Amino acid sequence: MNLVVDIGNTRIKFAVFENQKLIIDEKIESGIFLSKVKEVFEAFPKIDNAIISSVKKLDKEADVLSLFCKVHVLSNNSRTPFKNSYATPQTLGVDRVALVTAAFYTNPHKNTLIIDAGTCITYDIINDYDEYLGGAISPGLLMRYKALYNQTDGLPMLLPEELIDFIGNTTESSMHSGVINGTIQEVDGVIEQYKERFKDLTVILTGGDAHFFAKRLKNSIFANSKFLLEGLNYLLEYNKS
Repeated sequence: MNLVVDIGNTRIKFAVFENQKLIIDEKIESGIFLSKVKEVFEAFPKIDNAIISSVKKLDKEADVLSLFCKVHVLSNNSRTPFKNSYATPQTLGVDRVALVTAAFYTNPHKNTLIIDAGTCITYDIINDYDEYLGGAISPGLLMRYKALYNQTDGLPMLLPEELIDFIGNTTESSMHSGVINGTIQEVDGVIEQYKERFKDLTVILTGGDAHFFAKRLKNSIFANSKFLLEGLNYLLEYNKS
């Protein structure tokens, strides 16, 4: 059994896989990491390998996990099953590496665009030659609301909510239109750009805000909220040898 640990900007995700089957996945706050690790290994004593992916510098998480099993810390030195043509691979986020790996295994030898709607919105393309070319990084929904609040004197701090009309008739509704409608138009526009260059393009949407976009985008997509976890499990298996 494998344990996957994804340390994001706001929370930590735990997932247990048996072969390629996801058994459980949970989100926790960083302060209870040790107690959660003990709980997971008590429930699943057959876990013998773990992988850690983190968008920030690790503290003692890898050391804690190594007390229970073999640990692979995902880095730019980890092996990947695809050809990486990113100009600066040493700066490529490990979360993006995991997403591309998931696309490599689940949609092999096909043009695939992965959109991860989280703290940031990332776009990553792997072509039908199994070559990762790069993509884009854009502010996520909450980041856009925070920017409006923090960089102006009079705008309130809002959270995403259902958009009634793209024409806002109050300050709040105008902000919602700017953020939500603007982001939807961005995502749809980016998809169209990729479709013009890559034939038979498959688009996969994942991330914490994926549910918010899935029913609003005009383009046909596949939504998979577990895509990153699946990619990390594939990477763990690939790096065991």
